[in-house]
Amino acid sequence: FALLFLPLMLFGCGEEAESATASLGGHDKAQGAELTKQLGCGSCHVIPGIEGANGLVGPSLSQVGDRVYIAGVLRNTPDNMVVWLRNPQSIVPNNAMPDMGLSEQQARDVASYLYTLE
Repeated sequence: FALLFLPLMLFGCGEEAESATASLGGHDKAQGAELTKQLGCGSCHVIPGIEGANGLVGPSLSQVGDRVYIAGVLRNTPDNMVVWLRNPQSIVPNNAMPDMGLSEQQARDVASYLYTLE
């Protein structure tokens, strides 16, 4: 029984989210928040702190940094978040998340912002 919760105990309890933004290097959380608004991410996701971000297509992004997996298949790490944001269709083909055309820097900024969400 305890083995079922071992991954959560080791990786899913917020500490990873706190250290995530530090490992993104050269990121700008404020720019990430602005990009999240400009790209219309809230039309598909609920995003705490962004007015009108109440979409129901994708999951809520509340506490996304505390989750163990991204899209149910990628370990939730800063590098994997950037990969997901840059090319979600390469990870899970035919999923609802569109390729938003983010540069590496933009994806790092957005990832940095996402890891701050509570």
